[in-house]
Amino acid sequence: MSRKTKPAKPQAPKLPKGEAEQVRIRREIGHDFALKDDAFGRKRLTAGTREAARVYEVSNDGFTATGGIVRVGTIDPLLGITSLSSQQREAGLRYRQDFRCSQQASVKPMRWTERVDGGRHGGGIADSVLDAGRAHAAATRALGHWEVAAVVRRVCCAGGSIKGVAEQTGEDRDVVTKMLKVGLDLLAVHYGMMIGRRMG
Repeated sequence: MSRKTKPAKPQAPKLPKGEAEQVRIRREIGHDFALKDDAFGRKRLTAGTREAARVYEVSNDGFTATGGIVRVGTIDPLLGITSLSSQQREAGLRYRQDFRCSQQASVKPMRWTERVDGGRHGGGIADSVLDAGRAHAAATRALGHWEVAAVVRRVCCAGGSIKGVAEQTGEDRDVVTKMLKVGLDLLAVHYGMMIGRRMG
């Protein structure tokens, strides 16, 4: 008597050469508008579209498109994440600007938890640097939760990618993106760029 065997699950066909790499690059820089899920739950290029026909290459000379080739260099994550609103992007850039200004004027870079001695004799730290440091500290307090603050700092101040932060924290990329957006909304409220939603 022969035993009944379970029908084999259909195997996912192999992706065309190079498509997996093209999908990975697009997801990394936030250009996932050109992707869709296939029947096996994999991200694929949307066949037949102009965007799918483009070839993304990794290089060091910026982000340019020539002759259908898109060269991907080090992209500012605040510009590369296309789902950010203009207010979120502006708030992130302002937060970064205050951080960078607070690190200038021959001041040695400090850890975010380090305190600054404001007393000075014969010069010391410029007022603009101290003001930027205070503004950055106040904005960081407005972020509230330390995990949200950590994601915002890594992306805005350290220039980390969503993928890189996800790998460092062990969180899913969608979770990191959500925390970044929450943090940028809080910054936008703090800077007066948008009105905070009241918790009902």
